[in-house]
Amino acid sequence: MAKVKVKFVCSECGTESPKWMGKCPGCGAWNTMMEETETVMKAPVAQSELTRTKEKAKSIIDIDSGKEPRVPTGLGELNRVLGGGLVPGSLLLVGGDPGIGKSTLLLQTSHALTSQGLKVLYVSGEESVRQTKMRADRLGVLSERLYVLCETNLDLVEEAIADVQPDFLVIDSIQTVYRPDVPSAPGSVAQVRECTAQFMRIAKVNGVATVLVGHVTKEGAIAGPRLLEHMVDCVLYFEGERHHSYRLLRAVKNRFGSTNEIGIFEMMEEGLREVTNPSELFLSERPLGVSGSTVAASMEGTRPVLVELQALVAPTHFPSPRRMSSGLDHQRISLVIAVLEKRMGLFLQNQDAYVNVAGGVRLDEPAADLAAAVSLASSFRDMPTKPDDVVFGEVGLTGEVRAVSRAEMRVKEALKLGFKRVILPKASLKGWQPPAGIELVAVSTVAEALRAALE
Repeated sequence: MAKVKVKFVCSECGTESPKWMGKCPGCGAWNTMMEETETVMKAPVAQSELTRTKEKAKSIIDIDSGKEPRVPTGLGELNRVLGGGLVPGSLLLVGGDPGIGKSTLLLQTSHALTSQGLKVLYVSGEESVRQTKMRADRLGVLSERLYVLCETNLDLVEEAIADVQPDFLVIDSIQTVYRPDVPSAPGSVAQVRECTAQFMRIAKVNGVATVLVGHVTKEGAIAGPRLLEHMVDCVLYFEGERHHSYRLLRAVKNRFGSTNEIGIFEMMEEGLREVTNPSELFLSERPLGVSGSTVAASMEGTRPVLVELQALVAPTHFPSPRRMSSGLDHQRISLVIAVLEKRMGLFLQNQDAYVNVAGGVRLDEPAADLAAAVSLASSFRDMPTKPDDVVFGEVGLTGEVRAVSRAEMRVKEALKLGFKRVILPKASLKGWQPPAGIELVAVSTVAEALRAALE
């Protein structure tokens, strides 16, 4: 006999409680405790043939420590983010805003894998087979080895996997799949947890690289319990501005590679196009001879990227001036403004300051501090910067300019794009030989950088 048990589960973190509470004791979120019923089986449930294994424990000395085999996806930007390609048996989670291009990316990846002779099963729980076919026609990704299934019942999905025996599996999306033996609605914490655990067993036992598409909340995080991100091998976020054609693929967790790499795509009418030279693309619309515009050199993983950093400083009519930033950390901008006021004598207490990274890119490293300082001072003094300058460096609280990593790669990227001069920290010149054809201006303080850039 089965026993029905009622419990309350937080939809944000998965914390369980025997009674309802307004505030989750695990994550502190309000009104997130949802009622669920759990059926406790006294007899053991038979295990699926897809997940049954007879593998025995081995001594760690006897385990082969060779590299994980990689399967190239056919998209260079996706291979960069994954660390070289797909690992057979891995479980990936892809999240992003609605309409950002997740299904388009996975369909193009599926077609590229089928061109290598691999079988792909695309399970769609949100679109019909006809809708998926229409999307494939528009993208031109038709192949006999690409199988499409519209199903949300996990048992029927397992039967299709056993029948097709794919090398690559796509579940779009995990919030629509449900297990019939779990008495909860699709998308609930229990359903997402149990379905993800079952797909993980299928991927590991059968060596099928599996991609789960996850919905995101209004804050941008993947919906469902946090346990979902802990269970998978790789978590990818597909992000971008609705009003920009550029899309960024970023890894926040990767057991088989680095989490510092990003992939850049451009959304076209015929699908996603890889951007192999993002620096040239981000600087294509840069105005010349305008105050507040500076080119900053940033590192995204192993790739140097040059972006335009814009600042606007204008008198305010309010007691408290506004400090707004897009693409940069707001706290870092406040720090840079405080340094300019205290160390440089710029009176910004009655000025609104707006800082923006053109192209919808987000810079997370402190190497953009010096470029932000130069842009703010340029706008405040209404003095344009030199169009052939590139600036990078970290700004300290005492007004010093600190060294940043991989200065040589940043300088070479600036030289490749035709820039004539680079303003960089003096400490970053150690250990490498500057290339010919570009002038390097080494600075130790923000005052030296401003004199070099604005005079």
